[in-house]
Amino acid sequence: MKIFLRFVPILALSLAATAAVAQSELAPGSAQLINPEDLLKLLQAPQGERPVILNVGPSLLYMQAHIPGSEYIGAGSTPQGIEALRKRMKSLPHNSFVVLYCGCCPWDHCPNVRPAYNELHKAGFSNVKVLYITDNFGADWVYKGYPTIKGQ
Repeated sequence: MKIFLRFVPILALSLAATAAVAQSELAPGSAQLINPEDLLKLLQAPQGERPVILNVGPSLLYMQAHIPGSEYIGAGSTPQGIEALRKRMKSLPHNSFVVLYCGCCPWDHCPNVRPAYNELHKAGFSNVKVLYITDNFGADWVYKGYPTIKGQ
């Protein structure tokens, strides 16, 4: 029992460090983020690699408007959403270009993108970007006139 108690603080520090690294990887300006303007350019380019675009936000928002070609996965903050993400990614090579997005709320408060990103990072996916939505999907994509589709 004493040996176990010695490792509890070490385990807690390790988990905290892992969470801090994941948070800093998705800090504004980091290489793991893609701005809406840059994603739009990729989608409009006549040639080039097209990312797999996965919506990890609430289903109601996806039904109201989503990026053409994106797939609804489920909220990244829920066990069901993470399981759906795992299932979707099983068929893809680990170097696949993937863009995750939510847009439910301001970046600093989004409960969905970080768990989804962390899950893919943990699974060994090396080419994952998160769409940097500063305010919400409406303000940062829809109201700028970028292409959307309504419904499923």
